[in-house]
Amino acid sequence: MQDKKQLITIKGTREGLTLFIDELCSFNDAIKELDDKIKNNKPKKDEPIVSVKVKLGKRYLLEEQENQLTEIINVDNGFEIESVESEVIRKEDALKWKEESKVKVINKIIRSGQVLEVKGDLLLIGDVNPGGKVISTGNIYIMGNLYGVAHAGFEGDMNTCIVASFMKPTQLRIADYISRSPDYESDGVYMECGLVDEKQNKIIIDRLQVLIHKRKELGRFERRVQNG
Repeated sequence: MQDKKQLITIKGTREGLTLFIDELCSFNDAIKELDDKIKNNKPKKDEPIVSVKVKLGKRYLLEEQENQLTEIINVDNGFEIESVESEVIRKEDALKWKEESKVKVINKIIRSGQVLEVKGDLLLIGDVNPGGKVISTGNIYIMGNLYGVAHAGFEGDMNTCIVASFMKPTQLRIADYISRSPDYESDGVYMECGLVDEKQNKIIIDRLQVLIHKRKELGRFERRVQNG
């Protein structure tokens, strides 16, 4: 007679336990087997609480199912869930991620009093005039003159940057950092970028070439442009 297939596999690590739930079985069968295993492997009362990582594979749990997990893997039983990891996400989350990681290509001039706000990276083919403003959750690339205000990473991402063909902004903002226009007369600069320098704790203007070294993740933007 064949042995019954295990639906729950538990592996010990230096940090605690990793628990794998068979992604093809019914959740009810898995939770029943888990309950039995937890009851049979309870730590003694004087032993420390054991941290547990739950790996779901290609399974997505509803909130009610996650609650069932935490009812079994809990401090009273001597365990504590550190994380629940799945290789799948909800359709709404996937669409949101797609929207926020997309490069928005816009061809227009942002005039005084106008505000352009996008999710994800912005590639603006045109100028931002004095009094105009562009805002993005990601990076901002302006193939034109930046005379107005540009705010990258406005939801808090300080690793974003602002690039312009000609940069003489009224104000640059990256996440919560603000760089105002200089008090002295400036002719502006060509093909420069603004980014946060963590050592100086402020926005700096630097040569465009520094992005290769300071923002290596921007390679994904180049791939997107090449792939359309």
